[in-house]
Amino acid sequence: MKEAVNISNSSISSDTHQPILEIRDLKKSFGNKAVLNGFNLKLYEGENLVIMGRSGAGKSVMVKCLVGLMLPDSGSINVMGQDINALNRMDLDKLRTEIGFLFQGSALYDSMTVRENLEFPLRRHKHKFGNITDTEPLVLEALERVGLVNTIDLMPNELSGGMQRRVALARALILKPKIILYDEPTSGLDPITSKEIIELMRRVQKQYKTSSLIITHDVDCARVVSERMILLVDGVNYAEGTFQALRASEDDKVKAFFK
Repeated sequence: MKEAVNISNSSISSDTHQPILEIRDLKKSFGNKAVLNGFNLKLYEGENLVIMGRSGAGKSVMVKCLVGLMLPDSGSINVMGQDINALNRMDLDKLRTEIGFLFQGSALYDSMTVRENLEFPLRRHKHKFGNITDTEPLVLEALERVGLVNTIDLMPNELSGGMQRRVALARALILKPKIILYDEPTSGLDPITSKEIIELMRRVQKQYKTSSLIITHDVDCARVVSERMILLVDGVNYAEGTFQALRASEDDKVKAFFK
């Protein structure tokens, strides 16, 4: 396996930060096809880490393993000091409240208003905040963070694609997670809206002090938002480093990402 690009020029390092999430030697196959073949990853506190890989490279499989929706064949996943694969259902649910997830298609509930979409995780995970009788302050706070307070009683089909993405981010933020997973946050959006989403992601990181794992094909998104990047090739973390370090690489497999 190729050694990763040196990350000494990254602003985040193990010298000053501890990993809040660590994946070690993760392997997952489907039949004879090895999708993940010893993938490794460390996400440090307060870091924006971008994962890039071609379609079918294993990014979605890695995320499903990360949140406990799929069991790996081997390897370990440690989130905030807990081994994902060793948790029972109740403890896994508790840990998931610390992980916000922005789905690629926003995944808002079509039959619910914006307010009801944001109330859902509060009602689903009562163990974190208790039995909240008045959810409106938390809903308004989350919508204010994404600039969409005026949409509180609208239905998802009354929102533009960019607005749906922002509401979905508000729903991810309402539980005040320590980690946010972004799955193709700019996919399907026009360039202007994509830029707005990218700026919002940066603002959220500063305001909430979150650690973010961002899966994207968007090179501009990676350039603006990442502090460090990992390139997923052939089921492994083929190369990692800052955007500038990877873009300057002479390795053909690395250069293919920046053409």
